[in-house]
Amino acid sequence: MSNRFEYDELLHDGRVAQFHRVGVRMPDGKIVDRDFVHHSGAVVVLPVLADGSIVMIRNYRFAVGETLWELPAGLLETGENQADCAGRELIEETGFKAGKIEKLGQFYTCPGIADENMHAFLATDLMPGEQDLETYEQITVEILSEQKVRDMLLDGTIHDGKTIATLGLYWLKRGK
Repeated sequence: MSNRFEYDELLHDGRVAQFHRVGVRMPDGKIVDRDFVHHSGAVVVLPVLADGSIVMIRNYRFAVGETLWELPAGLLETGENQADCAGRELIEETGFKAGKIEKLGQFYTCPGIADENMHAFLATDLMPGEQDLETYEQITVEILSEQKVRDMLLDGTIHDGKTIATLGLYWLKRGK
C-alpha cells in the first residue's frame, strides 16, 4: 500500500474499503501492529435553498443502528470528479439538482484508523426532482430552517460527524 508502513497485510478487500494490518515504526524505533482501513474517499453536500433553508436527510445507518439526521453524501467512484460526485449524490439522495456547486473544504473522517478523505461541497440554485435511491437506502428528505438546524446541533439531535464538520465550514466561511 505505502512505504509509510514497515509491513502491510491485506486482511479483507471489501466493497467500500480495504482492511489491513500494518506495522508502524514509532519514534523510539519500535514497530507496532495497527489496524488500518483504506478508503477511496467520499463527498458530503450542503444543499441550501434560496431562502436559507437547509435540505437534510434522515438516513438509516446499520453500523450504529440509528436513523441519523445527515447531509447527503456518498462514495467517490474511481476517477470521478469530486464536484460531479457531489451533484450525483445530491440528486440520488434528495432529488434536488444544483445549479451551482462549490467546494467548502475537506477533512479526514477517522484518521486514527482510516485514510478516508471527505470533500465538502455547498449546493445552491436548487431545482426539485425525484430521488434515485439505491435499493438498500432508506432515506427521507426534510427541509429545515437554518435556526432549526443550529438548535438540533446544540441539543445533540444531529450527531453525524460529516454533517457537523460541513455545517461548521459553511458557517465559518460565511462569517457566522
